[in-house]
Amino acid sequence: MKMYLISDNIDTQIGMRLAGVDGCVAHTADEVQAEIKKALADKELGILVFTEKAGATVKEYLRTLKLTLHTPLIIEIPDRHGSRDIANSINSLVQESIGLKL
Repeated sequence: MKMYLISDNIDTQIGMRLAGVDGCVAHTADEVQAEIKKALADKELGILVFTEKAGATVKEYLRTLKLTLHTPLIIEIPDRHGSRDIANSINSLVQESIGLKL
């Protein structure tokens, strides 16, 4: 199983590469979507990791993927500037997928 990172900055990409995770840097929504499609073509991919800023450029697309794909696991990590409120995003995902408000 492989991991792949899509980052908005080179610092995160270098840090993850030192940990053995391949990845790329993408800044625009088109670039991020193109990298997602490339990554999803790899059948060995188990975890697709995004920095928050990169994920925010394609928020709705990622939400659709999270709700419809069984693999890979799609996760967002805080970028170098810190984390936003992750609890609200988890709650909204649960609410959308099963209709239960937490």
